[in-house]
Amino acid sequence: MIRKERAILALEDGTVYRGYAFGHRGETVGEVVFNTSMTGYQEIMTDPSYNGQIVTITYPHVGNYGVAIYDMESNKPYVRGFISREFSGEYSNYRAQQSLEEFMQLHGVVSIQGIDTRALVRRLRTGGVVKGVIAHRSFTHPTDPYGEFSPEEEQVYVQRARDHQDIDGHDMTKDVTTPLPYAFPTLRHGKRVVLMDFGIKHTIIERLSEVGIEPIVVPAHTTPAQIMALQPHGLFLSNGPGDPAAPTYAHKTAWEMMGLLPTFGICLGHQILGLAAGGKTFKMKFGHRGGNQPVKNLLTGNVEITSQNHGYAVDIDSIPSGAFVATHVNLNDGTLEGMAHERYPVFSVQYHPEASPGPHDSRYLFERFIQEIDAFDGGNGTPIVKAFPGLKGV
Repeated sequence: MIRKERAILALEDGTVYRGYAFGHRGETVGEVVFNTSMTGYQEIMTDPSYNGQIVTITYPHVGNYGVAIYDMESNKPYVRGFISREFSGEYSNYRAQQSLEEFMQLHGVVSIQGIDTRALVRRLRTGGVVKGVIAHRSFTHPTDPYGEFSPEEEQVYVQRARDHQDIDGHDMTKDVTTPLPYAFPTLRHGKRVVLMDFGIKHTIIERLSEVGIEPIVVPAHTTPAQIMALQPHGLFLSNGPGDPAAPTYAHKTAWEMMGLLPTFGICLGHQILGLAAGGKTFKMKFGHRGGNQPVKNLLTGNVEITSQNHGYAVDIDSIPSGAFVATHVNLNDGTLEGMAHERYPVFSVQYHPEASPGPHDSRYLFERFIQEIDAFDGGNGTPIVKAFPGLKGV
C-alpha cells in the first residue's frame, strides 16, 4: 500500500476535513468555493477571477488529461488552492506538456485530495462560502509527513481561517491587472477597442479579435482621458476578482464613459456598469461557478446554457429608471444575468460568453458588440441599433 502525505482543510466554522497532500507542499488560506464543471481545471486555475479563492471541483477525478500551455487563461494560476476527491498522477493527452501535479508544483499551488467533496459542497450550499486553510503535514512536520494532525493543531488552522481577511470590501483588481498597456496582435485591421483589464481572460481577448476588433488592453486605473487619447471605436470592461463595490475608481470611469463609446461588460465589468449607473450589488450565498447555468434571454425567449464564475450579483431593482433594463435572467434563482442601457449602446452580461471552458451558446454577444461599434461609427456618434432589438418592450 502506497503511503500518502497527510493534509487537512480547516474551515472557519470549525469543520476539518482530513485528506492527502497534492501539488506544491505548503499552506494556503482563502475563500472556499466550488465549481461544477466536468472539464477545464487548467482554465479555472488560471482565471484571475479566482484570485483569493480555494476552488473545490465537484467532478470526482481531476488531472487525467494533463496541462497544455495553449489552455492558459493568464500567465499563471491565481487560485489560492485546489480541492478534489481524487487527482490523477498520470495523464494521457497528445496536447499536454506536463502533469497537473508538476504544474501545481511549478507555480506553488497547494492542494488537497481524498476528502468527501460532496459533503463539503453540501456544506457550502447550505451555509454559504467560508474561509478555509489547506495545510500539508510535510510542510509543518517534515520528519513525519504521514502522521495525523493533532486536534490542537487543527484548531490553530481553524483560527487562522477565521482571522483571514474577507473578500468583501477588498479591491483585488490591483493584484491581477496589467501594469502597462499592450496591444493584442491580430491578423487583420479592425475596430480599435480599449479593454479595461480587471483580470481579463486570454480567451476573451481572442474572441474579440475573431470578430474584427483590434484589442488594446489597459490597466484598471486608466482614466477616461487616457482611454479617449487612444482614439478607440469601443470600450470593453473585463471580468475580475473580488467585491465589485470596492474599485470605486472603475465606477467613476465607467460613469464618465457612459454614452461616449459602444461598451460591453462581462462579469465584474457587468457589475461595475450597474454600480456606475447608481445601482447596488450583493454577495450571493455560494455564487454561480460552472459550465451549466441556464439563462433566459428575455427578448427572444431563448435559453442559453452558460459558463459562469461569480459570487456577487447586480440588484436590477436598485438601478435608477432611465438607465439599464434586464435582458437576461438566471433560471435557477432569478438573478440578473444581462442588461442593456435604454439610451446608450451599452450592454453587459454576468456570465462568460467566451466559454472557456463551457458551451458556446452565447458567442453571438461578441458579434453584437462589433455590430454596435459599426453602427455607432457609421452614424457619426449616434447609435443606429440598440444592443438588443426590441429593448423598449422589456
